[in-house]
Formats: sequence, C-alpha cells, structure tokens
Amino acid sequence: METPKPAALRQAYSGHGLDEAALAPDPIEQFGVWFADVVAAGLPEPNATVLATASADAVPSARTVLLKGYGPDGFRFFTNHTSRKGRELRENPRACLVFPWHALQRQVIVTGSVARLPAAETADYFRSRPHGSRLGAWASRQSSVLASRADLEARYAELAARWPAEADVPVPDFWGGYLLTHETVEFWQGRANRLHDRLRYVRAAGTPGAAGAPGGTGATEPDSSGSGWVVERLFP
Repeated sequence: METPKPAALRQAYSGHGLDEAALAPDPIEQFGVWFADVVAAGLPEPNATVLATASADAVPSARTVLLKGYGPDGFRFFTNHTSRKGRELRENPRACLVFPWHALQRQVIVTGSVARLPAAETADYFRSRPHGSRLGAWASRQSSVLASRADLEARYAELAARWPAEADVPVPDFWGGYLLTHETVEFWQGRANRLHDRLRYVRAAGTPGAAGAPGGTGATEPDSSGSGWVVERLFP
C-alpha cells in the first residue's frame, strides 16, 4: 500500500481574519472567547494542549496534556513530578503551551514561567478525579521504563484492593499541579494564501512579570487600555 505523502495533504485556509481592534484588552479574556468557540464547535478534547519543556542542558521535549484551569494568574495542569516534564520543569521552570485548534483554523501559543501549585489546590483537584484516575496516578511511575503491560495492571490491581471504590485515595506526594504564568500569548488565525494573522500580547514594560519577547517585527500597539499588555502583529 502506498503511504500518503505529507506534502500533498495541503489545505487552503479561509479564516475571516483577526484584527487588533477586535481583541479583548487582556489575553485571558481573549483566550476565554476563543475557548468558548472551541467548546461550542464540539471539538474533541478542547482543553488538550501541547506542553513543551527543556532540560537544564536545553534538550527539548513535548507532549499533550489537559488544561485544567486558567485565569488572570495563568494556566493550570497536573502531572507526576517525577515524569520527564516534571524533572525538566524542576531544572528549567519555563515552558510553552500550544493549543492546536485546527478545525477552526486557530492556534494559541502561551509562554512563561512555571511553578508548582499549593498542596491544598492539588488535593482539591485530585479528589475531584474519578476513582480509577486517582488509582492510576499511584500506579504509574510516569516516564520510567516499564517491563510489561502485565506489570502495570498488577500494580493497579494491588492498589484497587488497597483502596476500593468507597475508600478515600490519598494524594501521592509525587503528583501535583503546575501554574504557567503567561508572559506572552499569541493568537493565530489561518488566512488565504498563507498570509495568516498572528497577534501577540506581551506584558508592557514596567509591569510585574514583563519579559522580552524576541522575534516581533510588527508594530507594537501602545497600552492605552491600562491592562498592562501591548499587542504585536507578527509576520505569518
């Protein structure tokens, strides 16, 4: 069987465009508008996002995680602290999130610093998970080499016997939440002829959390809203 050629799978974009005047003054508000559109469109796993991290010696890695919350302070996700991403976030506490909403010809890219969430917030979320997912967090030594599927299932069965459905499963000390505090948030809208719209929020100079955002070649709009953010238009 002849395999498909990636270069032949071209699709034309026909988005309606993204204009600076239509943006919300704050990136979290704008993210909320687009996230609502994604949910309304019925996209599967609308909160799935690609998390990119790097080790202390700058070796990158990426994987898909699920966004579990967002707000003015940043974006929340949970994972095993001993996993590859957990180790890299400990060594190099900066990361990038990519939301690839292809069906709407949209993408959001978030960059910033990452810190662990308080234990109380982790515990609240952990207790909200289904019983099986709580057992799964205990069963998985995430990113470690596994001898066989049977070994994993045996570990899970042992934990299910220890904490049956009516039992309170404690929070593992090696598992918890992270907060990515956004420094830049880019909104990408597909357009015809690959002349896409890319508008990036950057913290205004002098505001808490401001950081450089190299690579911008478009004009920076002044922060007339007083929101603490400026918007750059980038070449597609």
